Parts: sequence; C-alpha cells; structure tokens
Amino acid sequence: MATKAEKIVAGLGGIDNIDEIEGCITRLRTEVHDPEKVDEAALKAAGAHGVVKMGTAIQVVIGTDADPIAADIEDMM
Repeated sequence: MATKAEKIVAGLGGIDNIDEIEGCITRLRTEVHDPEKVDEAALKAAGAHGVVKMGTAIQVVIGTDADPIAADIEDMM
C-alpha cells in the first residue's frame, strides 16, 4: 500500500513533475513543471483538505504533518 507521501506525489503528477517542495505549518508548497498533471481529486483522496493552484505553484493543505511529508517526498527526489 502506498504511503501518504507517495499518494501526494502521484497527485502532483509524479516525482518528475515536482521541481521544489517544502512544508509550511499545515501545507505543502510546491513548484511543478506542468500544472496540468496535478490531479486535485487524487490529492484530496490522499488526505488533502484543499488544493490552491497559482500557475506552477501548488499548495496542498494537509494539516500539521506537512513537514514530515515534505521530508519524505524530498527523500524520494
């Protein structure tokens, strides 16, 4: 079974689509190469409370475990 971090990576369009990621209190702040590959439904199914898209900047609201999840995703990159 995929971890929460792996599900979020998939929702962001895969590891190759993620340019940068950082945890910020309750959200993941990401820069992606192709925002069209971001699947909001998949992110919400992975536990996101919300998704904010601003061009290639994507914020995934996930709660207080944002920092550890960001660290897990950075380890995959």
